[in-house]
Amino acid sequence: MASIGDPPAGVIVFIGFMGAGKTRAAKGAASVLGVEAVDVDAEIERELGKPVAEIFKSEGEARFRETEERHALSALAGGGLVSLGGGAVESKRVRDALGDCFVVWCRITEEAAWTRCSGTDRPLARDRAAFARLHEAREPVYESLADAVLTDAGEQVGRLAAPWLAGAAALPGARLAWASSESGEYPAIVAEGALDLLARSSSGRWFCIADPGALEHQGARLPAVAGTIEAGGGESLKTMAEAERVLRSLAQAGARRDDGVLAFGGGVVGDLAGFCAASYQRGVPVVQAPTTLVAQVDSAYGGKTGVDLPEAKNYVGAYHMPQAVLVEPGALSTLPPEELAAGFTEALKTALIAGGSLWERVRAIESLDPSTLADVVFDCARTKIDVVASDERDAGWRQVLNLGHTVGHAIEAASGYGRYRHGEAVALGLLAALRLSGAGELRGEVGEILARHGLPVELDPCIDPEAITGALALDKKADAEGISFVLLERPGEPIIGARLGGDIVRDAVDELRSS
Repeated sequence: MASIGDPPAGVIVFIGFMGAGKTRAAKGAASVLGVEAVDVDAEIERELGKPVAEIFKSEGEARFRETEERHALSALAGGGLVSLGGGAVESKRVRDALGDCFVVWCRITEEAAWTRCSGTDRPLARDRAAFARLHEAREPVYESLADAVLTDAGEQVGRLAAPWLAGAAALPGARLAWASSESGEYPAIVAEGALDLLARSSSGRWFCIADPGALEHQGARLPAVAGTIEAGGGESLKTMAEAERVLRSLAQAGARRDDGVLAFGGGVVGDLAGFCAASYQRGVPVVQAPTTLVAQVDSAYGGKTGVDLPEAKNYVGAYHMPQAVLVEPGALSTLPPEELAAGFTEALKTALIAGGSLWERVRAIESLDPSTLADVVFDCARTKIDVVASDERDAGWRQVLNLGHTVGHAIEAASGYGRYRHGEAVALGLLAALRLSGAGELRGEVGEILARHGLPVELDPCIDPEAITGALALDKKADAEGISFVLLERPGEPIIGARLGGDIVRDAVDELRSS
């Protein structure tokens, strides 16, 4: 099995807009992997004997692009690590050559790029309007070519990401998104064989906390571990008592502070194992290996861990960022249709938040074929990672991820965590949230999408609406001002912090019984 510092099996190429940190990221990665990083702009300057700005001025952009294409193709044929100039991808020959490489997009916003580049000698960073148009034009090209996405790239990120990039580059069809927030950075890798990359982590031994069903159907995917503890299997087992049993099992197995926890299973095991990792000896690393759709598209990312109390869901927990999220899409193949559909709800929620191409793709899914979901899984992961990066601790924008969950969690609690799967309760919660948003037409479409996939659109008449509204009062995000709802009038335009009267909320819940 490959070790942390092994060089890449193929060519790793860093692309991105000017100012994105491509050269520095490649340099950082090269220092870890023990290979040379070739900077195409530096090679051009060496050949022509003058800086890029001077080449543009004295010989023109056409001459520069011709030389750039030649050097880029030569570097891509040479192997190792390569950083391309921002405009190199405008060459079709270069884009074609990138098809044989593992392409890392160093992503940067137009505003951040302008801050870094304006006032420098960069020839294409002198007019803000032209700069913005260029960024807008190139952004979809970078995205279409990328196998991996780094944000806030630079030498330090390059060093941290290096072993994971090299490992992912060796896996056919691998996609990697780099997550970065206040308390940690980690890769999310979607690929068959992703669990083999566990050896690239810096921890010692790994102790697996696994869902019994995942072990039965997908246990062959697990790498060698120091021990396996079966746990969870349903929301009703995500309890303090179960957490204590797992923690004691770790102690009895001799787990140390330099060891780590591998969470293997769905969202329940991910939450439970993450909470145990955050608590055991005041914190040991955790790697999430999600095997259900709900976990692969949502719960494995962002570091929220916890267990339920009888009174309310996720009332005890901690923020504990994973060291990695390793997703093997093939694990979805053994899920029962009901479990796959429940996970689809989280993909639908994420698509409603993101809008754009993800919403168009998800709304068009007619049937849930696990073999076709890898791209949806990856794009949902990227969406959540981006949201968490701006607000790790739920102080603001991260609250958009609760769309449909406020009422959904209350339905789970009111029904004793036994009537609905999490995704099924959230499906009903989404309908309530869209009614609260006044988005009747969108609510109708979402209801049709949910029904198409066998998800509930009506509340079980045995569940008392008063119990749901009572559980809402115990929502863990409630404060002195009451409950804060996430609203959504149109896909891609969520609104956080809405305070609504009790009668309005009760009407939205009542409508679930008569829809």
